[in-house]
Amino acid sequence: MDLVTGAQVTVVLPVPIPRERMWELITAIERTGEWSPEATGGVWCDAEGPAVGARFIARNRYAGGFESTVTCVVTEAEQPLAFGWTVLDDAGLAGSIWRYELRDGDEPGSTLVSHSFTHGPGVTGARESAEADPEALGSRLATLCRNMSATVAAMVAADSPTMGATR
Repeated sequence: MDLVTGAQVTVVLPVPIPRERMWELITAIERTGEWSPEATGGVWCDAEGPAVGARFIARNRYAGGFESTVTCVVTEAEQPLAFGWTVLDDAGLAGSIWRYELRDGDEPGSTLVSHSFTHGPGVTGARESAEADPEALGSRLATLCRNMSATVAAMVAADSPTMGATR
């Protein structure tokens, strides 16, 4: 039985940034290394920005020092509402599916950010760990929640006027 495919987590966070600006931040894959506890950077392969079908290369560093480079394909790019991508495994299968959804927040100029992860059928480190120890999946999902929240918080901090960012 496959306990990993379809495993998912979502964080929903209100941020004091307008949707249009939040869209710019979440689609700036070349800046992900500035914000994410795990992603160390990214570069567009065949496009200069988000468009369905565009590919980018992402680099990650995990606890214990393991590093990976993966190919990602944009699956959704509806400015300023949603941005999603699939991380491909070595066989071209979806290892994971990531998505941001942006909605107007309760306060003017704010956004409700929903950031989600769903494990695909592909081979990933999470799958290999879970097959060796089923409890490892829960730990990985908890780490993803923390990292996703930290990433959104770091985007907000980087965009803060006190950090010298412009809007």
